[in-house]
Amino acid sequence: MLTQQQLQKFAELAVRVGANMQKGQEVVIRCDVQCAEFAHMIAEKAYEFGAKYVHMQWRDEVLGRINMLGASKEALSDVPDYTMAFNKYCIERKVCLISISAGDPNIMKGCDPDKMKASSLAAMQANKEFRAATMSNLLRWTIVSIPTKAWAKQVFPDMDSDKAVDKMWDAIGHIMRLDRDDPTQAWREHIATLHRRAEFLNAHNFEYIHMTNKRGTYLRVGLATDHQWIAAEELGQDGVPFTANMPTEEIFTAPHNRKIDGKVVNALPLVNNGNVIDDFEITFKDGRVADYKAKTGLDALKNILTTDEGVLSLGEIALIGKHSPIAESGILFYNTLFDENASCHLALGASYPTTVKGGNDMSAEQLAAHGMNQSLQHVDFMVGTKDIDIDGIGYDGSVTPLFRDGEWVI
Repeated sequence: MLTQQQLQKFAELAVRVGANMQKGQEVVIRCDVQCAEFAHMIAEKAYEFGAKYVHMQWRDEVLGRINMLGASKEALSDVPDYTMAFNKYCIERKVCLISISAGDPNIMKGCDPDKMKASSLAAMQANKEFRAATMSNLLRWTIVSIPTKAWAKQVFPDMDSDKAVDKMWDAIGHIMRLDRDDPTQAWREHIATLHRRAEFLNAHNFEYIHMTNKRGTYLRVGLATDHQWIAAEELGQDGVPFTANMPTEEIFTAPHNRKIDGKVVNALPLVNNGNVIDDFEITFKDGRVADYKAKTGLDALKNILTTDEGVLSLGEIALIGKHSPIAESGILFYNTLFDENASCHLALGASYPTTVKGGNDMSAEQLAAHGMNQSLQHVDFMVGTKDIDIDGIGYDGSVTPLFRDGEWVI
């Protein structure tokens, strides 16, 4: 379990390094009711650093399951007007957004997949403008995570709940560098290392990334025209830097959605909308999903892939070495925030406009011409294994090794 001092440092990281709240700014904290104590700590820390006002957007995953089981598909698809009104308020005020990602990976197990799909699709459509504001960095935002009993029990099934939670806290504390004398400075140094690798990739301007491993992945991913690799800290549209995911170990960019071919096999389970999807593979041809299969969670995977046309291509490719603190922990977290930072990953669905030069100033048509993918979805799934080899392929056909046996060689 973390000490009170470490928890305070964690809350400070979320406010100052993550969303990088500026004095006089409004803050929105989004979290499950189980995380109330830590959410209140973040709120106090925000005021300590000059917040104008803190809004709390509570969620309740248990009630979410009760509603999914008891309400009709029509009721679940009816998004209240006040949701869109608050989203509009957040965009107009340019709030600072802090989300706490924590919950039971299997909370929706056994629920009707048709109802889940309808509810998810309605929410994505209603939140489209808000999502665009975060993906374009109009709003600065960050995601952090803390243990809950159900989640910890999933990760450590042989322990009782309290011990599992304590072990999760210890793991998260190390991954978040809270065991360092100055976690903020440790994060600054880590961010600088990731930026140096991004600069190398940008200087080479590869046309393709080629990924292979013994698990069966053999994938050639074209990169969007004028793409740029981004690492850890990004710039908001207001020019203020922020770190969207904490933890983060990735360097990412946009694929070209018409230049993806081959097969990819997942390296870790994917948890999506309270369902676990595992032992799956996806085949691409000319940039689109041509076939897919899964031993666990096939219906959930199908629901993702039938959201819209755009979800049938990729919106992100991210590179992470096998010696990241998360990977070296040896823990399967069943939480994308952690697991995607233990493994190279891809994302089905929308591209971030920030991953192409001048993307925030482009129309949808201009982004499409650069090969940028557009969708209501953005679903990360992990593909990096300990033996994965990755090469960058230049426009002249030259090959530059980037990964060998799961680790960076640059």
